Amino acid sequence: MRGSMSTKTKKISSDKVFDIFNYTLLILLIVVVAYPLYYVLIASISDPYEVYGGKTFLLPSKITLEGYFRVFREESIATGYLNSIYYTVLGTVISVALIITTGYCVSKKTLPFRKAIMVFYVFTMYFNGGLIPTYLVVSKLGMLNSVWALILPGGVAVFNVIVARTFFESSIPEELYEAAAIDGSSNLRTFVKIALPLAKPILAVMVIFTMVAYWNDWFTALIYMNEKAKYPLQLALRQVLIQSQATATMMGNMDGGYAEANKITELIKCASIVVGSVPMLVAYPFVQKYFEKGFMAGAVKG
Repeated sequence: MRGSMSTKTKKISSDKVFDIFNYTLLILLIVVVAYPLYYVLIASISDPYEVYGGKTFLLPSKITLEGYFRVFREESIATGYLNSIYYTVLGTVISVALIITTGYCVSKKTLPFRKAIMVFYVFTMYFNGGLIPTYLVVSKLGMLNSVWALILPGGVAVFNVIVARTFFESSIPEELYEAAAIDGSSNLRTFVKIALPLAKPILAVMVIFTMVAYWNDWFTALIYMNEKAKYPLQLALRQVLIQSQATATMMGNMDGGYAEANKITELIKCASIVVGSVPMLVAYPFVQKYFEKGFMAGAVKG
């Protein structure tokens, strides 16, 4: 009896040690991930000279909002925000719809040439035509300087299709589809009434992946957009930063001019990072509860 009690006591103590180790490790990981974001935030409202001097390790020093004033003073920023929201929402809706329907179709073993279709998709992950042929295709299709140039060329991410396909294969029992077929349900109705309601976790994963991709994309707009009024936020922030750096260079010959202009440039740089990151940080908690479940369910089997 005493032996069993001592064994239980040892097991409880070992569990506590394991829990303490896990919590400590997780806290360290949180610090490693969260501190850079925190540091950029306090740097964006601190005097750059204080940042250079290492005086903003934990708290801001000589607080100033000049960087944010300079960023939001530009009319292109407000326009860029609206453009990015429009591009992100439209692109996410179209892309997720294409990914989920494609993933569902290729998950069906009754699909003709299923393996050949997947080989074709996977092939495009490793080989593509390159920037110039893609530009020529977009140009010939009349999509230059339009929202479709930002959405359609990369509308179907093959990796996301593979994750969605694996989710449908491993997480939804085939018996449900068979029961629906016996009841006379069509393929479309089965997809809408059975597959989609059970696919909320993977939908959340696809939404967050796609939202982040469209929100952070600036290079595609740089290539295909000709009008500044259509620039997304990331590209508008890039233009503001370039202008600020150019101003600092022009003032280099003035006494104290370069130092002051460079100070403003650093403030704008940090403020731009915060301004560009906040929307995604706000959106993420709304899908976080589905994220882990959907990601793990869609990545267990290949």
